[in-house]
Amino acid sequence: MPLGAASTELGAETGTRTRVARLILELGPSTASTLGERLGLTPAAVRRHLDHLVADGMVEVTEAHTRGRRGRGRPAKLFAITGAGRDAFVHGYDDLASSALRFLAEKAGGAAIAEFARRQVAELEGRYRPAVRDAPAEQRLRALADSLSADGYAASVREAPVPGGEQLCQHHCPVAHVAAEFPELCEAEVEAFARLLGTPVRRLATIAHGDGVCTTHVSPHDLGENPDRRPTAARHPLPADGGEGATTTQRPGGPS
Repeated sequence: MPLGAASTELGAETGTRTRVARLILELGPSTASTLGERLGLTPAAVRRHLDHLVADGMVEVTEAHTRGRRGRGRPAKLFAITGAGRDAFVHGYDDLASSALRFLAEKAGGAAIAEFARRQVAELEGRYRPAVRDAPAEQRLRALADSLSADGYAASVREAPVPGGEQLCQHHCPVAHVAAEFPELCEAEVEAFARLLGTPVRRLATIAHGDGVCTTHVSPHDLGENPDRRPTAARHPLPADGGEGATTTQRPGGPS
């Protein structure tokens, strides 16, 4: 094979592999058949790409957890993005942002960090509000997820594992590395969700603190009936989907 043709084929393989990894990031843990259907790939092709991604440490394999009785046969394999895979999609200048926030905290204190976080989130909240407000009440959480996905958060909605409510799941966080040091960013975000949806919300898990997905429980009470009221954003223990407990948003080294 000529060198130029080999280079083109290698580039195409790499590009398709990136598409597979990005789709896993957006959808969360997925089966090979789901990925193949979404990308128009044959089962053999998608498995070849998945094998490479697993070997490179970008993707890991888990078993699907089914509720109720399990049917015959082996459990379906799920392919999930790893921390290294998520890092490959991180954008922005994390080191510069962290340094700037450390300087701000040193000069002006923690209150300045919280105010900065609220101002940053206010811009997103303003852009998301029309889409959430104009959606039917039962679709407002999905409208918020769609808006977040358009900004790179790869968000989805699923039923909560405990009776009542739903979970907003963000499979990607562009500022996860910065938020790990400055949890005020996460706190401001969840407060904005509560205002947009007009219902209490609870942050259960965050990518910034090592969880696979940022998970927020959304109360079903009065969802969307009055988006302009100011419900609280709580962080009380509730199981995240998959049995994970709540994740607090304390600054590393702070009180537990």
